Amino acid sequence: MRMVFSETGMLSKSPDFEYRAEQQQMAGEVADALEGERSLVIEAGTGVGKSLAYLIPAVEYAIREGKKAVISTHTINLQEQLIGKDLPIVRRLLAEPFEAALLKGRGNYLCPVRLRRAMDNGGDLFTSSEQEELMQIWKWAEGTRDGTKSDLDFDPSVKVWLQVCSESHICTQRSCGPRGNCFFQEARKLAQNARVLVVNHSLFFSLLNPDEEENETESKGFLVPNDFVIFDEAHTLEAVAAKSLGLRLSQAGLRFDIQRLYHPKTGKGLLKYAKAEEAMESAKKVLEAADDFFDSVGESVTFGDWGRECRVRNPDLVENTLAAPLRECWAAIEEVAEETEDDTRKSELMEGARRLREMHGGLKLFLDQEDGGSVYWVEKSGYEGTQFVLMAAPVNVAERLRPLLFGPDKTCITTSATLGTGDDQLTYFRERVGAQHVPAVKIGSPFDYQKQMSIYVMKSMPDPRDDDYEKMLIHWIERVLIKSEGKAFVLFTSHRLLRSVAETMERFFDDHGWQLLAQGMGMPRQKMVEEFRRDVNSVLFGTESFWAGVDVPGEALSNVIITRIPFAVPDHPLTAARLEEIEAEGGNPFMQYSVPEAVIKLRQGVGRLIRTKKDEGMVVILDNRVVTKRYGKMFIDALPPAPIKIVK
Repeated sequence: MRMVFSETGMLSKSPDFEYRAEQQQMAGEVADALEGERSLVIEAGTGVGKSLAYLIPAVEYAIREGKKAVISTHTINLQEQLIGKDLPIVRRLLAEPFEAALLKGRGNYLCPVRLRRAMDNGGDLFTSSEQEELMQIWKWAEGTRDGTKSDLDFDPSVKVWLQVCSESHICTQRSCGPRGNCFFQEARKLAQNARVLVVNHSLFFSLLNPDEEENETESKGFLVPNDFVIFDEAHTLEAVAAKSLGLRLSQAGLRFDIQRLYHPKTGKGLLKYAKAEEAMESAKKVLEAADDFFDSVGESVTFGDWGRECRVRNPDLVENTLAAPLRECWAAIEEVAEETEDDTRKSELMEGARRLREMHGGLKLFLDQEDGGSVYWVEKSGYEGTQFVLMAAPVNVAERLRPLLFGPDKTCITTSATLGTGDDQLTYFRERVGAQHVPAVKIGSPFDYQKQMSIYVMKSMPDPRDDDYEKMLIHWIERVLIKSEGKAFVLFTSHRLLRSVAETMERFFDDHGWQLLAQGMGMPRQKMVEEFRRDVNSVLFGTESFWAGVDVPGEALSNVIITRIPFAVPDHPLTAARLEEIEAEGGNPFMQYSVPEAVIKLRQGVGRLIRTKKDEGMVVILDNRVVTKRYGKMFIDALPPAPIKIVK
């Protein structure tokens, strides 16, 4: 592999190849890990060309050893890049052909059998506007090749799509597979036969059954025997794992699932079609009981002025008044299903009953709080915050991931441009995901940051708690934007502050003729990015989701303004529980968790600026704590090796 990526190797014959010592090093490290059947943690800076550096050795090794390479990413954009661009390059380069498949979550695929049934019984299932949507899906289904929702040219309502998409207990290999026209079953066959399987982190964890890991198998794997996994964008692993291994039971979701069975106001639903009067009455009772139950949840918790989460520290927050109605309802549905001769309709009804059982189990888990290693909380949902969600997540993901991902018989490679906080051993990341015993490699970027980037720190900025903070923030944002003539990302840590600054600066943007694209002000995220690329002098105000995963090369992004060090909100229940755990073990929660998390987030935000060797620009940090606080040195040391100017 080191030869392949050398200046005179196989890749050098391609006119698109540019030798990068960092890419060559990464490919060699990945190859060494695969050859040794061991795990590896590898940070590789922006511009290294990570995807080819792990794909070529992974595919070569998978073909030679008869293994399956599972590549897991966090974003759809990277998945599409791997399938549409990078893997075709690998296929052209390697002498031996191989199959690669992208597998999405089952709910993304259309099921033709369910679509046909929905069309036949639309009058009992849908309102007139929903039937129009159904007809659009029907027309699209006649021409689509992959049958996934992302291929649709409109966004169908959740209710309609969930009646026609693939469901595990309805769209089975036995019921849909033999026809050869089921998109999910065909995708599954491709995935089974593929040498390379591309998934996202959430799907990976949903397919990874922790209980099965305890069983002795001939050849242990992750998703199938004899596979290995490479996690790209691995900096998100802890967050995704906590969500996947936790619990989420929403009031809106529960109501939605019941109304799929029977909606009292519209008179539509599966039970109406089945003419199941008793079951319909049971469904009505569950809806009423659900409203009462969640009302009592709302009355039993206290949210702060701006908070949307409230931690629940003790079991039995409220009486489980939903359990009995749920049991009564699923029993009535199962009775109807038993008397139904139509296999598809029977499967639909049994799936409805299974969902009710799942809700019942989730409620018990939340109210009993038997898992001492998890934290439990209630979240407000909906635009006005009048709905509630019951949440739980493991506090220490590392303990659960260690045997699942980094066991002795497993090969798991994790990579990202931002895994570490500056140290070569990537200690923080390894400890957070249970990879303490896994070797680590840190590879720099091929970019010349000394020439391409300048970093400015405004020491005169007041403390964020100061009364003049917002006024001074606006003052510096205006000065810096004039210097770069717009062309900037302004990254915030607070939606409230973003809105306030955006409203105050409207006149400034009008006077300069620059378009302001502000998150949460009506335009979807992807549309904002597209508009920012198109309008070269525009300015984008963004929070959480814009600090990472946004790629805007070229002049359009010449300036990244960091308004504040991105410390996580310490009162979020999961963050608070992690801090408490560190403190209980005698550690320093701020230095061991809050600072490293913020350092990584800052690195991601700064990393938006230089995306290619031709990019140039400046990063402006409007938080003087990076130079006035002792911990500030950790932030400065973790920044790219560019000239830093402290502005007094």
